[in-house]
This record gives sequence, structure tokens and C-alpha cells, in this order.
Amino acid sequence: MIMTTPIITATPTGTVMGPDKDPSPRPPGSGATGTAPTAHAALYRLLTWLSPSFPVGAFSYSSGIEWAVEAGDITDAETLKSWLSAMLSDGAGFCDGVLLCHAWRASAGEDDAALIEVADLAAAFTPSRERHLETTAQGRAFAEIAGAAWNCAALQRLLRASTDAIAYPIAVGAVAAGHGVPLDLTLHAFLHAQAANWISAGVRLIPLGQTDSQRVLAALEPVVVSTASRALAAALDDLGSATFRADLAGMHHETQYTRLFRS
Repeated sequence: MIMTTPIITATPTGTVMGPDKDPSPRPPGSGATGTAPTAHAALYRLLTWLSPSFPVGAFSYSSGIEWAVEAGDITDAETLKSWLSAMLSDGAGFCDGVLLCHAWRASAGEDDAALIEVADLAAAFTPSRERHLETTAQGRAFAEIAGAAWNCAALQRLLRASTDAIAYPIAVGAVAAGHGVPLDLTLHAFLHAQAANWISAGVRLIPLGQTDSQRVLAALEPVVVSTASRALAAALDDLGSATFRADLAGMHHETQYTRLFRS
């Protein structure tokens, strides 16, 4: 009778494995080796970085929605959905998506010149003072927290190269690339988080019930998918906004008498 002996292997973490066992979870990598994380690890990192609990202060910004509610442009779930659909497809959502894509590619290719170019463009490409504060304050907070808990070589290159404020999509793109998280997943997660934060502002301002807020988020799914698809294929020359009312809302909010939000 032929006897067979199970093959015993050792993982890089030192865990002894049998032939039918899965390897133990590895700690977060720095991304410096260029190896991509597993699908589960990539999902874990995106859920962490773009969670409302990640301390970038997103809850304190409404992107002009507060003024739009006061002006009567947004009054219920349906008008909120229409407003956010336009912002995603033709306004800040699309523009931030394009900037994130180019920051991710520049970071993944270790092209510091291209990264500086897109970082400077993102910092300048804001229609109002409060919108500039919104994206750069969150970008700086994201970079600082990621550097402390999820550091990677790409983030350090961005911090060394940047001479101005870092916009939020630039920081997210650089960190995701540094950790090998796929661009398409990063972009979809970013746009989802952006839409969810806008809806959260609407819930507090209209006010809106939690069930209606989830209906709005569900209705925006095809808009997020379409916007992500366009942003992935867009060049920097395609940047542009057609949401003039939303831009004006951000400007009017600067002098709004009573305010809950910083933008």
C-alpha cells in the first residue's frame, strides 16, 4: 500500500499550514512592493477609508445643499435625488472622479511630475472658497490619518511633492494606488461615499426620514455607475461642470445667516 504524507508549508508570517487550510490574514501592507492585495483586503481598506467613521470631517460639509434647502430648490426626497444626480454626473462628482483616476495612475506609475500636476489642478479647480476648504481640509485629514495607520510609499511621495493643499480625491487616489487597490473599485467606493454624505446632509436639513434617504441612495446607483465609467475614460481636458446652480449655492452659503455646515 502506498502511503501519502500531507505537504506542510510555512507562510511568510510563520504560520504552519496543511494542504486544505487557508493562509492566516496578513497585516496591511505598505504597497511598496507593488503587490496587489486580495479582493477581501482591498474591500476592507476601502470600507475603512471611505467609512463615515474615518475622521476626515465629511459630516460637517454639505457642498451647498444647505443653501439649496433654504432657497427652496430641495424640499423632499425627489428634489434631493434630482439635485444629487446632477452633481454626480455633471458637477463635483464627475470632476472629483476624474481627478482621483489621474492621481491613482500617476501614483501607481510613480510619476511624480504627473501627480504634482493633477494635485495642483485639483486644488485650483474649485468654484468657491468653501468648496476649496471642503476638499482640501478632508484631503489633509485623510492623508494624515492614512499616514499614521495605513502608510505607503505613494502617500509619502505625494506629501513630499505637494507644495499646496491636497484635495480629497487626490489623497484617496494616491493611497489606494499605494496599497494596490484597483482603480475601478476605488472610484466606485469614493462616489458612493460622496453621494451618501450629501444624502446625510439632506436628511438633517430637509428633514428627511431614514427610509427615504435609502431610497434616494438606491436610486442614485445607476448614476454612480455611469459617472464612474465616464470618469475612468476621461482626460484632464474633459474636466468641467455644468451644475451652475450648485456652484452658486456654494457661493451663497458663505454669507448664509444661519448655518449648520461649513459648506
